[in-house]
Amino acid sequence: MRGFAKIICLGFVLAACGGSSDTPPGPLAKHFDDMYIARIPLEQKQSVVQTNNDYSVAKMETATAQAQFEETDSQLHQARNDEKAAKLQVDSAVSAKKSADASADQNRVNQAVKDLHTAEDMDKAAQARVKYLEDYRNYMKIYWRYTQENQYWREAQFEAAKAQIAKQNNIAPKGVSYDDYPKQVDARGKRTQAAKERAQKAKERVMSTREGWMKIQHQADTESGKQTALWDPMATGGQAPTQVEHPEQAEIKSMPAVQQPPAVQQPSAPPAGSDSAPAQQQ
Repeated sequence: MRGFAKIICLGFVLAACGGSSDTPPGPLAKHFDDMYIARIPLEQKQSVVQTNNDYSVAKMETATAQAQFEETDSQLHQARNDEKAAKLQVDSAVSAKKSADASADQNRVNQAVKDLHTAEDMDKAAQARVKYLEDYRNYMKIYWRYTQENQYWREAQFEAAKAQIAKQNNIAPKGVSYDDYPKQVDARGKRTQAAKERAQKAKERVMSTREGWMKIQHQADTESGKQTALWDPMATGGQAPTQVEHPEQAEIKSMPAVQQPPAVQQPSAPPAGSDSAPAQQQ
């Protein structure tokens, strides 16, 4: 019974923390020491050079994704403040209408009615924008996780390339099993592909939410007679994540480059992504 209770308790803890998908990937279990291939001529180590370069790019992509996530967090906080301000405008417009009604001045009444409708539309737009940025923030978090998985997959390829060169040169370090490295690449590749698919689904959700916000915002801008300038990460020229395309795995184009209303790689209408799985390196 105690064992069963511990399992139940662990389940609650994982659920409270957002589950395993919310946990950053851990480091590789297998590394191959560079010293074992240090004396091998450089011309024989081109696969090592290439995979090391891919790994370096992946690390930079992860850093960029983290910075974009943090920027989104800040913008969401501002959007929530804007929503509070919009609600205050509605309260003010309601009070102004009551005063106009009491005056029996139809010019004041008509203007008060128009102002109230405008305030209500702006409030709806502010609420929709908060929802959009909440979904975008969630997408960016998932995308950030994807870049982390991709970073470890690239590192696994780098380690496997070093091991393969050593094996080809009959180098046999004590305690090293060369079979472990291709398996590690395969396992990390599967994790990366799964993370990529989650990011693509999150992108689709946020694009739908954005479309809903833009319709409401357009209506509010029409009512007010002026176009509101707001931070929109998925608009053309926005801060949507972009990932360098690699030969083995096409980038996820997060943010489509979208034209402004009559617009989430990584979701950005940004360029379309590829559904191909990460190629395994033997």
